[in-house]
Amino acid sequence: MTRSKIYCALFSALFTTVIAILPVSLEAKTLRYASQDDPQTLDPHSANLLPTNRVLSQVYEGLVMRDKNFKIIPGLAVSWSQPDPKTWRFKLRPNVKFHEGQAFTADDVVFSVERALHPLSQLKSSLQGVQTAKKVDNLTVDLIMKEPNPVLLNHLFQFRIASKEWAAKNKSEIPQNYKDREDTFSSRNTNGTGPFKVTLRQPDVKTVLVANADWWNKNSPEKGNLTQVDLLPVKSNATRAAALLSGEVDFVLDPPPQDIARLKGNPNIKIVEGVEARFQYLAFDSNRSELLYSDVKGKNPLKDVKVRQAIAHAIDVEAIKEKVMRGLAVPTGSVVPPGVQGYSKDADKRPAFDKEKAKKLLTEAGYPNGFSITLDCGNIQPAADICQAIPPMLSQVGIRATPNIVPQATFFPKIQKFDTSMYLLSWGAATYDALYNLQLLLHTSTGENTGFGDSNYGRYSNPKLDDLIKKIGVESDMKKRDGMIRDASTIITNDVALLPIHLPLVPWAMRKNVDAVFAPNNVAYFFRFKLN
Repeated sequence: MTRSKIYCALFSALFTTVIAILPVSLEAKTLRYASQDDPQTLDPHSANLLPTNRVLSQVYEGLVMRDKNFKIIPGLAVSWSQPDPKTWRFKLRPNVKFHEGQAFTADDVVFSVERALHPLSQLKSSLQGVQTAKKVDNLTVDLIMKEPNPVLLNHLFQFRIASKEWAAKNKSEIPQNYKDREDTFSSRNTNGTGPFKVTLRQPDVKTVLVANADWWNKNSPEKGNLTQVDLLPVKSNATRAAALLSGEVDFVLDPPPQDIARLKGNPNIKIVEGVEARFQYLAFDSNRSELLYSDVKGKNPLKDVKVRQAIAHAIDVEAIKEKVMRGLAVPTGSVVPPGVQGYSKDADKRPAFDKEKAKKLLTEAGYPNGFSITLDCGNIQPAADICQAIPPMLSQVGIRATPNIVPQATFFPKIQKFDTSMYLLSWGAATYDALYNLQLLLHTSTGENTGFGDSNYGRYSNPKLDDLIKKIGVESDMKKRDGMIRDASTIITNDVALLPIHLPLVPWAMRKNVDAVFAPNNVAYFFRFKLN
């Protein structure tokens, strides 16, 4: 063969190879996603925290899911029924595999129920009322109830199913002890049935999700075209905004409020907005006999409802809305956001901003000169800015509050150990039912993960409210149940058990070639996204 023929043959082979691989590279769609948060763990049943839930909801699935309109639809269960009031029977989807190839069966559901109900799990609320699970056959499972739950399907939306075989193989049969910051295989690795699998995990640096080519729901009409998502934690507000404007990232979940107008004015950027079913709130240590981190000795001012009412009257929520949130907030007085089952407009009332009334209440409570206190906050935005805005308001009525802003990885273990006097946090109604908020945030806490008061880190306790919450949990007459929720909301407001501040008006910022479907729980479900 002549040299020219050899060159021709090599060129032909190279051209064929390029043509063969070109369609694959053109079809690759990688979304570069930036947020100030990083998931605290990858264990499916350990920590009930939004940054963690945002990632795990891409990887793990439950018996039910929600469509783009947030309606409950079949997930890993194709149907369900109630043979009797204390049994829910689920028919499971056949031919589903976990990311590492294990077949999905009833054994995995039974195992995951046991794991989610374990004392170390913070996800017990996803199985509200469930006592145990029983395998009927390979693709049928019963959830046996210890008490009725008329909205069980809403709760099951948060229930994640893991592989029994995989967990046993990797010594991860029980959840990670998140509170004590335990390191386990399941806190660093995943194996779900969902639309994406984790292929790289570098905490605080990068997490990579790759599309699951064998996903059972890959032909869904809601499915987008992403093949990979690079999750990039970027703490700095300015850096996140600059990266989006320069094209270094495609999507920012939490653009800083002060940059929204500038982003909206850029022709290469678009904003998708929605009101999240989440509220920002202040919580108080109303349990200890002596308040921590205070100049008051031998007693706890926050045990007195008049002091809590004074704090409520001292906070100017409209100023926070306009100056801190740049208008991206809806002031609220309820722990049950609009749209959530049990919301009542009549019960959505908050104390008026009234400094003189606040001073009067403090004097009546025996603190005419106020007192000092520490306000604990995580370092994410806008919480950190709100944390800076509240102390000057309190100082005008005599309460000397010092903001203690710490990294999220430090903040949550701190408050979970009740090492706090007052803290700022936000909470979303993950199940879209009021019981989730009432039971976890306001029922008396035992200090253990029982599903009751698990996130009540101020240890507020009211036996009357506890009794009402338990009745709400089993009441099947929805009209009567909603009335009970309204009564509970009134107790919470009058007692200032928690102090709601506002609901966030959430903006998602993205390059104009990104199509995103907003979800009211502020979770970006990547399987619905498209890159054009």
